Amino acid sequence: MKTATDIEAIQSVLAKADLLYTEVEITQAIEGMATAIYEQLHDQYPLCLTVMMGGLIFSGQLLPRLNFPVELDYIHATRYRGATQGGELHWLKYPTISLEGRTVLVIDDILDEGITLKAIVDYCYQQAGAKEVYTAVLVEKQLPQRPGLAKVNFVSLTVPNRYVFGYGMDYQGQLRYAPGIYAVHGL
Repeated sequence: MKTATDIEAIQSVLAKADLLYTEVEITQAIEGMATAIYEQLHDQYPLCLTVMMGGLIFSGQLLPRLNFPVELDYIHATRYRGATQGGELHWLKYPTISLEGRTVLVIDDILDEGITLKAIVDYCYQQAGAKEVYTAVLVEKQLPQRPGLAKVNFVSLTVPNRYVFGYGMDYQGQLRYAPGIYAVHGL
């Protein structure tokens, strides 16, 4: 349980953070992405696979805008577990719907190092038998190189190489609910 001191610390991080994108800017970017996804996948009845927890808010904003039939499921794999640096990958939940022979759209919050997203894409192809896998992220962090998945199919926004939170992305397990995209002051 969070103490009053913990809550004050969380509120302080938000108060000092640098706003990168407002809710209006994010909504406009998601609408543009939905159009691009429609053009590519509208006739394929894809399985949309949300990556929890970060992809939850983004997926909830994106899916109603697709305006074509899709099937929904989720996957939960994480390297962060409330920390600010990634560690070993932990698989918490695999999809319940079969991916065999399907077109899959993996929906995630951020392309950072790409390690988790690459592992999910590899799982979709190798263990689950997907026919093809597309990736959609709310933000792509500007990095000189990535040790994991280097490129995604659909990106709404780009952010600098800073620790970002809000709109599904967390800071130490908190602030996913922030109604914009922020960079932690000093990180």
